[in-house]
Amino acid sequence: MVVSIASDHAGYDLRMTVKKHLEEMGLEVIDGGAVSSTESFSYVEAGKKVATDVMTGKADRGVAICGTGIGISMVCNKFKGIRCALCHDEYTARMSRQHNNANIIAMGGRVVGSSVALAMIDTYFAEEFAGGRHAVRVGDISSLEEVNFK
Repeated sequence: MVVSIASDHAGYDLRMTVKKHLEEMGLEVIDGGAVSSTESFSYVEAGKKVATDVMTGKADRGVAICGTGIGISMVCNKFKGIRCALCHDEYTARMSRQHNNANIIAMGGRVVGSSVALAMIDTYFAEEFAGGRHAVRVGDISSLEEVNFK
């Protein structure tokens, strides 16, 4: 599996921790975004990078990190076919996959610690989409995109 990961400067340190963990899991990682935690980098550009990689099929899934996770998740969800879930714990990471078939997980580098972030990553990448009634709802989301993303 190929994973795109990017962050702004506020998410840089957590991104480096998560990137290393993904590589240790045996996943291929496409890294982007800020080059340090001290040099300003826009969460808009970082989100655009992850969402574009997933939308075009360059990556199978994505990880997006900014200070709170809010801004970068908003950016990612502006791209057709992207279902980016802002997660704060293992439960939200699990539900993002089981119920929403999220293809990008977002988190806040100033909100979650590294141990929680890695637990979310483990959960997110281990879970499968449950389908069933949830597939209907995900289909409804896709239908909205057809109407609203011209």
